[in-house]
Amino acid sequence: MVTTAKAPCDEAEIGAGSSAAAAPCSPATGRWVLAATILGSSIAFIDGTVVNVALPTIQEELGATQAAVQWVVQAYALFLAALILVGGSLGDHFGRRRIFALGVAIFAVASAGCGLAPTVEVLIAARALQGIGGALLVPGSLAIISAAFPTKEQRGRAIGTWSAFTAITSAVGPVVGGWLVDNASWRWVFYINLPLAAAVLAITLTRVPESRDPEAPPGLRGLDLLGAALVTVGLGALTFGLTEAPARGWGSPLVVAMLAVGVAALVGFVVAEARGAAPMMPLGLFRSRTFAGANLLTLLLYGALGGAFFFIPFNLIQVQGYTSTAAGATLLPMVVLLFALSRWAGGLVGRFGARPPLVVGPTVAALGFALLARPGIGGSYWTTVFPAVVVLGLGLAVTVAPLTTTVMGALADRYAGTASGINNAVSRVAGLLAIALFNVVLAAAFGAGLTAGVAELDVPPEVQQAVVAQEHRLAAAEPPAGVDEATAAAIATAIDEAFLGGYRLVMLMAAAMSLASAVIAWLVIEGSAVRSDAAEASTGV
Repeated sequence: MVTTAKAPCDEAEIGAGSSAAAAPCSPATGRWVLAATILGSSIAFIDGTVVNVALPTIQEELGATQAAVQWVVQAYALFLAALILVGGSLGDHFGRRRIFALGVAIFAVASAGCGLAPTVEVLIAARALQGIGGALLVPGSLAIISAAFPTKEQRGRAIGTWSAFTAITSAVGPVVGGWLVDNASWRWVFYINLPLAAAVLAITLTRVPESRDPEAPPGLRGLDLLGAALVTVGLGALTFGLTEAPARGWGSPLVVAMLAVGVAALVGFVVAEARGAAPMMPLGLFRSRTFAGANLLTLLLYGALGGAFFFIPFNLIQVQGYTSTAAGATLLPMVVLLFALSRWAGGLVGRFGARPPLVVGPTVAALGFALLARPGIGGSYWTTVFPAVVVLGLGLAVTVAPLTTTVMGALADRYAGTASGINNAVSRVAGLLAIALFNVVLAAAFGAGLTAGVAELDVPPEVQQAVVAQEHRLAAAEPPAGVDEATAAAIATAIDEAFLGGYRLVMLMAAAMSLASAVIAWLVIEGSAVRSDAAEASTGV
């Protein structure tokens, strides 16, 4: 995911793991297991947030278009979201330690490729490879913890330790990344993964015991490879069409073809899941009203988060003049609130039922998104961004833990692992598609605003044309060479104002999506999470 809030059900995936045929590990081995899985998860979580802070600098140094910069994030998110479910199954079949180590190794090689990338195209390809590595290591780390700590008490302590440390690294990541961009190079945002990955591999291969599901069929049998291929093609083609539409036009044969392929592949995915013997997303689970509603809520809320958080650094760095370090630190108050209130929020469902917190939380978050649309150019962080971040943090703190509880409680216990994995994947798909959709809106508003803004300036037509020709770069557009200082300043202001016009629209879109998720909770979510027999009866599975 591209947010500083981790995907829902991360901890739940650990708690849902099977302890069948597992023996408790020794205290010393347990510490090594936690060290490896915390470090391994952290490099993936950090990369999901830290790259956003580096994007404006990457765009400037590599001369990238806005669409290309989007793909730096989307290539990673695409393969992580599409393959994370099958990645977990691979560990059950071939060994969790083996697949986890393979994921870390792939991630490390891809990180080196990102750092060495001479062009944005090479960077995008390396980011895609990072996503594949992440899809192996993230579920692998959770499965290793589940196998190493099979008793409820042990696993509870392990979950708390893992969650606390990964939350800290996710919060600190953007600040460290911003500092590296300001004081070294954006390439070090990727190079920093290499020593961490080396440490993870050393610990994993020498200290972490191997485990696998004894009931998993041999080889590739039982793996939903067709489903994984269809969802990857579908999401990739749909994202490509939405991303390229602003530059190529909606009537472009390539755009139309990609959108058609995307829709067809996703329809094929649904058909394959309905008919497959071992689907990675059993459609019967969605017969549960609460489970279906919780995932729709996740799609809207995490779409709002992913879309908004992608564009915030561009506003802060390119328009407001923040350093990369300062931009990376802007969301820290939100992370602190999430961390401080998580235990309290986790008890809300038990006290009030699932519906109240899942209505109130997204509603408060919607107000936070709306506040992000308020500031203009300039102003203090404490009066412009900080209030919005605090309100957004409060809304998310009320939502995230109850959402996980609701997802896990909506189905019978034996479906808990599948349910948490699906919800986790939905949150990542939400951000992927929202970035593409938000960019369509922002690009259209920016183009219209830029054309109108430069038309009001007393500049020759050829200067106007030179400025408008850069609309594909959004806020990275620059005054043409050769104009005087006053004209350059006026053009720069027109560019910033045009970007802010589009930025406000996408923040309001995020607010609307968050509010819509609250409405979904009100209409669909049961008053309390459904468990065991009741869930089994309602789903029919």
